Amino acid sequence: MRHRLTTRLWHWINALCLLVLIMSGLTIFNAHPRLYWGEYGAVGDHAWAAVGSSQTLGYIRIGETKFETTGVIGNWRDDNGKIQTWAFPSWATIPSYYSLAEGRRWHFFFAWLFSIGLGLFMLRSLYNRHIQNDLHISAKEWRPSHIWSDLKNHLRLRFHPSEPGNIYNILQKITYIVIIFIVLPLMILTGLAMSPAMDANWPFLTDIFGGRQSARSLHFIGMLVLLLFFLVHMISLLLSGPIKNTWAMVTGGKNPGETNA
Repeated sequence: MRHRLTTRLWHWINALCLLVLIMSGLTIFNAHPRLYWGEYGAVGDHAWAAVGSSQTLGYIRIGETKFETTGVIGNWRDDNGKIQTWAFPSWATIPSYYSLAEGRRWHFFFAWLFSIGLGLFMLRSLYNRHIQNDLHISAKEWRPSHIWSDLKNHLRLRFHPSEPGNIYNILQKITYIVIIFIVLPLMILTGLAMSPAMDANWPFLTDIFGGRQSARSLHFIGMLVLLLFFLVHMISLLLSGPIKNTWAMVTGGKNPGETNA
């Protein structure tokens, strides 16, 4: 099989979890749409990033630079045509109305489901050698000429079949390694660092990230990285054969070069 059963199950469970986590996370962010560095942060403190709003204007501020987002973020109209000034609109949040308590319930439930799934996936991938066989980067692949060649093919929207024995090219391997072993664990750890219960029991978590507000900022940045990964992933899927590749992730598919006996 091109994709093992555990990989396929984790892929689709992850897709659901990340969708709910992002949308419920935006509900939580709506309660205080500002980001800080350090241990503390309040309305009067300087935020390095913020979503601002009024009855006539919506904007995103990063540092001292503002980007107007009226009609999309910060200032938008609901289904009844009424102007709302939450940071993110109802179609992007779970629940679709503002409720910090319900947003947290959705977020915490799917966060635990996601974390347990990631842990089981890593253990299973070590056991069935998915990590060693499919994500291992050989000396040949680390050559600058090889990486540059693969990068040029992607920029030219050329998606060639993988070499025999490899189901991923070098850019896919690097991306998946960064997402699975760096970004996703970072999201879990920063999420735990923001939890008051975890702060009380494991105060060293906030110290690792330089403060609770720093953990919150890193958590939000990680979410943006995952969104970027999702967009690139979907564009690549559409350009390289959406039906074939999606069906392979459902049924398992075959390794490149293999044929029916």
